[in-house]
Amino acid sequence: MGFLLVILFFILFLTGFPVVLAIMIPALLYVGVSGVPLSFVTQRMHYALDSYPLIAVPVFIFVGSLMNSAGITNKIFKFADTMVGRLPGGLAQVNIFASLIFSGMSGAALADVGGLGQIEIQAMKEKGFSTSFAASVTAASATVGPIFPPSIPLVIYGSIAGESVVKLLLGGILPAILAVIAMMIMTAVLSKKYQFPRAERWPNFKEIVRDFFPALPALLCPLLLIAGMLSGLFTPTEAASITVVYVLCISYFFYKELNWTRIKRALIDTVKSTSLILIIVSAASLFGWIMAVEQIPQLFSSFLLSISTNPIILLLILNIILLIVGMFLDSTTATLLLVPIVVPPIVSAGVDPVHLGLVFIFNIMVGLITPPMGLSLFLVSDIAKVPIKSVVKDCFPYFIPLLGTLLIITYVPQVVLWIPNMLK
Repeated sequence: MGFLLVILFFILFLTGFPVVLAIMIPALLYVGVSGVPLSFVTQRMHYALDSYPLIAVPVFIFVGSLMNSAGITNKIFKFADTMVGRLPGGLAQVNIFASLIFSGMSGAALADVGGLGQIEIQAMKEKGFSTSFAASVTAASATVGPIFPPSIPLVIYGSIAGESVVKLLLGGILPAILAVIAMMIMTAVLSKKYQFPRAERWPNFKEIVRDFFPALPALLCPLLLIAGMLSGLFTPTEAASITVVYVLCISYFFYKELNWTRIKRALIDTVKSTSLILIIVSAASLFGWIMAVEQIPQLFSSFLLSISTNPIILLLILNIILLIVGMFLDSTTATLLLVPIVVPPIVSAGVDPVHLGLVFIFNIMVGLITPPMGLSLFLVSDIAKVPIKSVVKDCFPYFIPLLGTLLIITYVPQVVLWIPNMLK
């Protein structure tokens, strides 16, 4: 019966039902047929949200909303332009570099697209880049957001898998930097082919200082988070709260662009975004309980281990499964539904759970720019006012560095584990 519910979920999802309904309808049908008390449904959904690590999700979303409202994104973009605008590819390189900086505060790919997207796309259009290419670079570079700490998907993964969120967040540092370097190299190659415009000269020391100091408070934010978690001073949930206080302080006292109207707008945006995520979390919890009762994880584990017990083979299979799933499901739904099923057999085969977490989330993030359901594609297409087909076409070259990075972090686990292993 569990397999029938999974099939029904995909049928409902592919026919246009909202994700939460595609999850809840099969779950409620199962509850009705099996005679489980209806009160259990509400208890289970409430229990899923009674999670200390999950508190970090709305708080980090609030951080991203505050930064957008306070105009910090403009300071980040200007500094990035000064530093790397002369590289081959010009503002395309700035786009990628700025995403790494912004991801250190927002923790979400869609926050990056929504926050920096309009600024980046407009600036690239004014310099002569095609709108579709500007949109594609914005979508591709935003995949870094959920890898570099803070990361909302890694927080959700850790809470579901029962793994250390701190180690997962620290494990994302090197993979994110590696992905950024790989995308910047690809941009340089494309710039040689298409003669993309770039800054006329490298900045002098005075110009660097001029743009560095306005961006400095924002640049210190990810360093504060990483140092605090690495030293054990605070948990990711506490780090999220500290980040809010820090962003409020620098926005009000340093940038002087924050007022109650903007705070109210940031709060409303946070409530909307958090509601979308957490209602899926609660619904998926009920669905996951049904899968456990029907022993779907155990059956899948037996099937997977019957194919091979070699971690190399299992990781290859996992990558293929997740890349396909990522084409259809959003990151939150995919994480909630698949982690209880695919993680246990691969961990039992000897793969480090923190390493596996980064492989899992990186796959799902690539799905954000993969049709037919890539959410970053839809958002950036709406912002840039260009057809999704055009964005996908120009985005295609960036699959090479992203999949190359995925291959490296899959089979060179020390890229992920080196920094987490520094924890005492």
